Amino acid sequence: MTLSAPARRVADFTCEKKPATGSRGMVVTNHPLASAAGSQMLLAGGNAVDAAVAALFALTVAEPMMVGVLGGGLSHIRLADGSHRIIDNLSTAPGRATPGMYDCLSDEIGRQRDTRDRENLVGAKAVAVPGALKGWCEALERFGSLKLADVLQPAIALAERGFTVTPYLSNCIADKAADLARDPGLAAMLLPGGTPLQPGDRLVQGDYAQSLRLIAREGARALYGGALGAALTGYMARHGGLIGPEDLADYRTQTREPIRGSYRGYEIVGPPPPSSSGVHIAQMLNILEGYEIGALGFGSVDAVHLLAEALKIAFADRAVATADPAFVRVPVARLIDKGYAAERRALIETGRAKSWTAGLSGGESADTTHVTVADADGYVVSATQTINGLFGACVQIPGTGMIANNYMFNFDPHPGRALSIAPGKRVFTSMAPMMVLKEGRIAYALGLPGALRIFPSALQAIVNLIDHRMSLQEAVEAPRVWTEGGVLELEEAIPEAVAEGLAARGHRIMRSPRVAGGMNAIAFNADGTLTGAACWRADGTPVAISGGLARAGARFSL
Repeated sequence: MTLSAPARRVADFTCEKKPATGSRGMVVTNHPLASAAGSQMLLAGGNAVDAAVAALFALTVAEPMMVGVLGGGLSHIRLADGSHRIIDNLSTAPGRATPGMYDCLSDEIGRQRDTRDRENLVGAKAVAVPGALKGWCEALERFGSLKLADVLQPAIALAERGFTVTPYLSNCIADKAADLARDPGLAAMLLPGGTPLQPGDRLVQGDYAQSLRLIAREGARALYGGALGAALTGYMARHGGLIGPEDLADYRTQTREPIRGSYRGYEIVGPPPPSSSGVHIAQMLNILEGYEIGALGFGSVDAVHLLAEALKIAFADRAVATADPAFVRVPVARLIDKGYAAERRALIETGRAKSWTAGLSGGESADTTHVTVADADGYVVSATQTINGLFGACVQIPGTGMIANNYMFNFDPHPGRALSIAPGKRVFTSMAPMMVLKEGRIAYALGLPGALRIFPSALQAIVNLIDHRMSLQEAVEAPRVWTEGGVLELEEAIPEAVAEGLAARGHRIMRSPRVAGGMNAIAFNADGTLTGAACWRADGTPVAISGGLARAGARFSL
């Protein structure tokens, strides 16, 4: 989607990365080896779904701290006919889970999920029923064109032969060294001799390569009823976890209809509850639509103030719109109604920050990954997947190389609330695999990791593209803001004069080196080309494909 020149900017910045442009396909992930795996599928004749699944499996090897087959997530798929599918493969609470299974330590804002011995965060009791492997295999079977065994080959090769550790991965290992040291398998793999792997070291995952080979032969059955599932449930039984064979046998993905909103002539399409993103991005855009955001200038005091107030309104309402809709009634139609947005907008004071009743916060991890893929035939995938915390529960299932999630941390450990634990209940999420349409044609697809900061950051990228007329690279790299608990976080590129102006309106300012994680995105240009971009906040890399086969009838002759 080609836009006119950028609007006025108060907070100016320089992009650190360059976009890629191609005509036959685009793969953007948060690791170059995963982008390579996805592009290999496109070059082999596969579609965007094949490429996305290959990239996700490769990320389980190259980003073991972020994503794994024992995790969960959301995949937003646009088919060649223009229809959309949301595959919900989020984790669920085990059948033996109970609302009061943890000993809660606090009910203060920001500490609602603190439990004795961190049982909902680290160890076997923190592990929820995984949905990632089933979701990826189903997406491939329903919408892909290649065989699972072929799609798995890049990941198997990476695990078997190893790859070079990046500074990002090394830092993540160091950050979680104490918890990783408690698990013999993770300690041996990531802390050789008690020291975190360093940038430039080689990480080989032989056991995991064998698990991937088993998945290539047996598909999702390897986990949901096979040897990998037996290894997982056996570990749970020995270490106080709750997942049993019946939980794996009963797990089902959900295919959901997306949430659709509109903003200045664009259609905004995102996932429904239990994700917050589709509902609350639509809600916040409805509120902002009443202002000339572009005319205010990117990063101006007025523009940031309105963003902050819209964020606070959304989070005030979020407590009723994030739970599993099978357990809690979610008033979606009301929340995305433009009339309701007008009511909320009328309460905003342009010259003064207000306090809004906040919803439950602090329940998600920032340690997630995202892939955005498009092919030449109209298939587009925006998928966000995670094992939740950094290295999940810091548990590796012996003999398999699989790292377990700690998704139980996403539930409220206090009984009697919308987000409380219940057997079979899906975790809530802020994942925002979003797409933006113009006159029925796709214009943008994007997403990112970052816990509660995910969908507010996705909102800001959409505003950057539509209101501030930024290029795709600028939109994903632009400085972000975030507000929670009465504090307004500003990334460092926002000028001090703007921070002072916001403080004068009553905002409590805190500087942050980074708000949310590495966004990646694709723009669909008017000339039929694709532009891919990834931001400085992660190891993201776009790989573009152009060219094609020889002209029909071409011959070589001497």
